[in-house]
Amino acid sequence: MLKGKNAVVTGAAKGIGKAIALAFAREGCNIVLNYHSTAPDDTIQEIEALGVQCLPVQGDVSDFEFAESMLKQAKKELGSVDILVNNAGITRDMLLMRMSEEDFDAVIATNLKGTFNMVRHVSSLMLKQRSGTIINMASVVGVMGNAGQANYAASKAGIIGLTKSVAKELAPRGITCNAIAPGFVETDMTEVLTEEQKKKMLEVIPLKRYAQVEDIANVAVFLAGNTYITGQVINVDGGMVM
Repeated sequence: MLKGKNAVVTGAAKGIGKAIALAFAREGCNIVLNYHSTAPDDTIQEIEALGVQCLPVQGDVSDFEFAESMLKQAKKELGSVDILVNNAGITRDMLLMRMSEEDFDAVIATNLKGTFNMVRHVSSLMLKQRSGTIINMASVVGVMGNAGQANYAASKAGIIGLTKSVAKELAPRGITCNAIAPGFVETDMTEVLTEEQKKKMLEVIPLKRYAQVEDIANVAVFLAGNTYITGQVINVDGGMVM
């Protein structure tokens, strides 16, 4: 169903973004791979080895004009943008009383405004096509909150509200917009945690294990292949929020 479609994945150099890009490539999608700093040459090669096109684009999604230029480039070189996955995100965790204005603004700028920027510019392309899939990366933290992550939780809660509003606006043209809310995922970010921290996290997960990046990627592929699900937030969290 997805073969030959074109997918833009932001923040796709590693972790969840990389897994999503590879999952779509395995389905036969061409990939526009957005990254922020170092070019992920290994990931690009992995995607191209699957027999699809990979268009790497370096840039910061919090830049309104960059978001527009990347999508225009994707349309020009691939012919259409069928799927957008807004995965780019950062954390700057700190207790509220110690959190700087800069730390709050930076997380909101990348996570929430970056998602808005991409959705804002892709919507005009998809409206003309009268089709398209938008998938935003939220978090269980945006649903339930978390001490020390007021900025991150606010950005992800904002993405949930944005997702539902966009879904209502674009549905008449056959465009879907959903969010995925991962719980704790085994990535480079969790590797730096102490054994005690990991133990405490597992205590609040009914399935008693972390998610793998593939668990998130599989949901993204499912949402892209279903044209009758929109405005939903899919928790992939091992039962943390139910």
